[in-house]
Amino acid sequence: MKSLWMLLLLSLPTAATVQAQSTQPVASAPAPDSAKPVLLAEAGCGQCRLGLPGKGCDLAVRLDGKAYFVDGTTIDSHGDAHATDGFCNAIRKAEVQGEVVNNRFRATYFQLLPKPERTR
Repeated sequence: MKSLWMLLLLSLPTAATVQAQSTQPVASAPAPDSAKPVLLAEAGCGQCRLGLPGKGCDLAVRLDGKAYFVDGTTIDSHGDAHATDGFCNAIRKAEVQGEVVNNRFRATYFQLLPKPERTR
């Protein structure tokens, strides 16, 4: 009987933790501004994939052949950067809006596009 009570007491913190988790959906990206063009960019880790200087992994985009670090979103906001299809291992396509300010891309909209399916 003692072990049954001990098991019950030990399982209560786990039950409370599960109850505390939010079931709210993650907010989606804001809609693009219809008055500004949506650009197709290559997106990836600036240091690992796009040849930008630095120590660490930071999101960058390549527009018209030039790479820029991104402000307004982060590398971790779009999945695991170190996964096989993550920004540190692959360059992905993204729809973006924003402007280049002080040699950085200030994103007001950033939507990562789905990976193209492999054909056999």
